[in-house]
Amino acid sequence: MSTKKSAVDGGKWITLSTVISTVFQFLQVTILARILDPSVFGVVSVSALLINLFYIFSNLGFSNSIIYKQENDRNVLSSIYFTSLLLGLTIFCIAYLSAPLVVAYYKEPKLDYVIKLASIYFLIIYFGQIYLFLLQKELKFKTIALMEIIATVAGTAITIALAYNHYEELSLIYGQLATHVIRTSLQIILGRHLFTPRLYLNFNAIKEHLKFGVYNVGDGLLGFVQGNSDNIIVGGLLGVKALGYYTIASQLAIFPITKLSPIILQVAYPILAKMKESDSELKKAYLSILDLVSYLNIPLLAGLYITADSVVPLMYGPGWEETIPLIKIFVFVSIFYCLSNPLFTLAFTKGKPNLLFYLNLVTLLVKVPLLYVLGTRWQVYGIATAFLLSTFINLILNFFIVQHLVGDFIRDFFANFIKPVLFCTLMILVILAYKQYVGNSGLFHTLAQILIGGSIYLLLTFKYKITLKEIIAFRRSVS
Repeated sequence: MSTKKSAVDGGKWITLSTVISTVFQFLQVTILARILDPSVFGVVSVSALLINLFYIFSNLGFSNSIIYKQENDRNVLSSIYFTSLLLGLTIFCIAYLSAPLVVAYYKEPKLDYVIKLASIYFLIIYFGQIYLFLLQKELKFKTIALMEIIATVAGTAITIALAYNHYEELSLIYGQLATHVIRTSLQIILGRHLFTPRLYLNFNAIKEHLKFGVYNVGDGLLGFVQGNSDNIIVGGLLGVKALGYYTIASQLAIFPITKLSPIILQVAYPILAKMKESDSELKKAYLSILDLVSYLNIPLLAGLYITADSVVPLMYGPGWEETIPLIKIFVFVSIFYCLSNPLFTLAFTKGKPNLLFYLNLVTLLVKVPLLYVLGTRWQVYGIATAFLLSTFINLILNFFIVQHLVGDFIRDFFANFIKPVLFCTLMILVILAYKQYVGNSGLFHTLAQILIGGSIYLLLTFKYKITLKEIIAFRRSVS
């Protein structure tokens, strides 16, 4: 199969997986928001923060190093496998024992049992993780997608069933653990033909992978702190209920973009790694990624911004109105995020993850003072604004790094970027007119606004960006 066809075929399956996962995530949040208190989402958010923090240390960038080095040596892979298991056990113990400290910071007793239960995550995932890395390396995206779909659907069903049976925050934790058990089991079953570990552990054999992972861990840690410092401060300063509102707003405005953008990057990285010596090809691929990310994400975010006041009551029911101003701020955060995200793929393709480390370090140094100053003055909305400003600064620095890696690209980027922006502007103006002169609230008017906005954007795209004939021709060229 050609590289081009592998990219398209992989993108198709990963897109399907991500869309289904995102839909089920929205379904879960929509249902649970109607039966659980905002403080429950705050408690689970704190637990997720802790798990994500410790995951950084136990990952060591093995996924990226295996793909970058195209690793096939069984002894090396066995050493990576058992190193991961040992790290998982160590991180489980640390996470479990850290529960009292987290309870003391957030002043929420429920966190003790929730964190101890959630830490079991680290005893599960590392049995199957290396098989996922190898499936990615071999471009087995259909297999990866099917595993994710099965695990997500099953986990969502378990979570909703437990919530209706009054398990409250534990319904989310048990549901997540069930998802991980199912996903890990499938990774082992479907990936075992690529690798069978032998009883071998030699740290010298994986020193290059460990070295590759040092900056990955450092970047991950800094990325976590600068990406989640707002959540940490909201929970500690304003309590878990405020964090619940903040989390739900983020789930609606930021979560979909963090799921959709990596579709392209997950498919692109193994392919770009095979042509890492050609700067001109990398630059062309990077601009294509930015262009596609822009056309997919910006209309979704623009539509959410203009319809948030009617979408929130329909999705979550009464009591969640405080999330609407947060959602409108997070829309711009998501735009900046999706434009900056492709640098991750480019930096690892060039073998320079250290640049990501320095980028996150500078962003963190800017973000923390902004969070303190604006959060002290304007509470949760000040913290959200600080998040927005720091994300914009991160994007500017991001583009300087890209310029360093592949050369001048800004003019080509803006030539591509101006079209979706203009299309979205027209879309917003028409929806505003509809809200003003026809109707604003209720299911019918909300669906009408979404249909009108989507139709306008698609018509403009087919008219001035790419025609249906070109799409059909491209499809035939890779079939």
